[in-house]
Amino acid sequence: MNVYPTAFESLPLGSIKPAGWLRNQLRIQAEGLTGHLEEHWPDVGPDNGWIGGQGDSWERGPYYLDGLVPLAYLLEDEKLIAKAGRWIEWTLGSQREEGNFGPDHIATVNHDVDKKQDWWHLTIMVKVLTQYQEATGDERVVPFLAKFFGYVNRTIGEQPLRGWAEARGADLLLGVLWLHRRQPDPMLLELAEVIAEQTTDWTGIFRNFPYWRKVEQWDWRTHVVNVAMGLKTPAIQYELDGTPELKEAVDRGIDSLMTYHGQAHGMFSGDEWLSGTHPSQGVELCAVVEYMFTMEQLVRVFGDGRYGDILEKVAFNALPAAISKDWTSHQYDQQVNQIVCNVAPRAWSNGPEANLFGLEPNFGCCTANMHQGWPKLASHLWVADGRGGLAAVSYAPCEVSARVGDGAQLRMKVEGEYPFREEATLRLSLDRPATFALALRIPGWCAAPTITVNGTPVVAGIPDKGYVQLHREWADGDTVVIGLPMEIRTESRHFNAVSVERGPLVYALPIGENWQQLTRRARFQDWEIYPASPWKYGLLEGTEFRFNRQEDIPELPEQPFDASQSPVRITALGQPVRNWAMEGNNAGTPPLVPDTDGSPIVELTLVPYAGAKLRIGEFPVIERRKHRI
Repeated sequence: MNVYPTAFESLPLGSIKPAGWLRNQLRIQAEGLTGHLEEHWPDVGPDNGWIGGQGDSWERGPYYLDGLVPLAYLLEDEKLIAKAGRWIEWTLGSQREEGNFGPDHIATVNHDVDKKQDWWHLTIMVKVLTQYQEATGDERVVPFLAKFFGYVNRTIGEQPLRGWAEARGADLLLGVLWLHRRQPDPMLLELAEVIAEQTTDWTGIFRNFPYWRKVEQWDWRTHVVNVAMGLKTPAIQYELDGTPELKEAVDRGIDSLMTYHGQAHGMFSGDEWLSGTHPSQGVELCAVVEYMFTMEQLVRVFGDGRYGDILEKVAFNALPAAISKDWTSHQYDQQVNQIVCNVAPRAWSNGPEANLFGLEPNFGCCTANMHQGWPKLASHLWVADGRGGLAAVSYAPCEVSARVGDGAQLRMKVEGEYPFREEATLRLSLDRPATFALALRIPGWCAAPTITVNGTPVVAGIPDKGYVQLHREWADGDTVVIGLPMEIRTESRHFNAVSVERGPLVYALPIGENWQQLTRRARFQDWEIYPASPWKYGLLEGTEFRFNRQEDIPELPEQPFDASQSPVRITALGQPVRNWAMEGNNAGTPPLVPDTDGSPIVELTLVPYAGAKLRIGEFPVIERRKHRI
């Protein structure tokens, strides 16, 4: 049995360092919840079981580390490295003779405690340890994992995956395959087959998707986080058997999810399980960060630029939308049409606090798990092609260090502040000339890309799976400029409403925000947000969208996802809609036939979706015959 080759290979953590606006996001994160959660949230505080205490000993500590470790090493922040190191050292010192590790007790809220082996919390910590090893080269990790997987192999027959671990078995497979690439062992591949057999049949679910309505009751297979994680399962299965149809299952699953549950920000709804296409249904923040990680794995395995398109849309819209601009509060559920964030019942399964901005709204899983979003995006911006070249996943600013060609050392700076601007510049520094390929992703929304090498236009041909190849001998000082013109477009949504997009950014009408403190703590407060301006506007059919010119885009602020200082804006014409009302503490269904009689035509200014914490992201369309321009 062999492992099948993937289209691309991940670069070790630390090979890609964020720059520009992306580094600012990580820095803001470090100064906010991620860098100070231990001091203010007991669940990952001094009594956590993963540092020797008697408190929570299940998923929350590992979840937190899954974001803290890459954040610390990407920023090269010694305080954060030391903070993460305490957890790592305790974990490495916790391994028992038989190979199992972690707390020997489970003390957690809302967890089915019994004497059966639970593999889920250990799975997350395996992901943490693999990242830590890549960043540090710590020689203890590989034998530690080898001993643990030996224990799993001896035990998993009598103590199979169940519950969360059964739905999320692909994440455990990732750890097994990571170890096999470094220390090949037939036992690991046999174990991988067993884990795959015990994992929920996501391939079958996505191939013949049965959940085409809003789900009204609990099911492991419709829990939005399980679905977001489960989409990677066929790809990891592909590494074991190379079946081409597995990619088809992934693509059919994505198409079905977006058809029946899709939202304007690139995610599918889920407040707590799949909830349809209404723009006032929520989506859980845990699902957002896990879907991003899934897309990063799908790009790696299948090499299809489509997954990079999805990754960017979710990362640049849904992720920052659910987190305050200073990273001191977050939502459990966000809404595309979000007109008030308050304690109130809504048409979803989560509690009345689920769309507050706070420390632990509704439930603490997102408080622990949200931290991986930006750091993992940064560490997956580029991948290796397995032949000495590199491939772009996203053009967000960064610096890449890698061996290329026949072993030449490359340092490549990616500049340009994409996606707020249309160009990305790659500046190559090489210790000697080298022949290799740069695979450049051409987003599906870009109709007329341009590429120059050292100022000379390049005809790159038709993209293959979203990529064009520049294969040549490269020299120190070479520069590549990729132009990605961004046309404004509308997407038809629920009940013929439309969303507005430009490049990977979704644009929304910001509503004035009146933040009212609900709970006061030493640092991380809970907030309700009430509207301070009208919200029920439709867009005129055929309105001309105007974008501020590229030369007028100011230098990006430290936090570009802030409606009050958005560096990019779109204007359009609209009207107040008389028959658009609130329903169940939300914006109601966008009217199919908007009533605008007597309403004035006004110019609306739209900003990037994520910057507006109160917003309209899906607009009813006012037919041309109903208005005069």
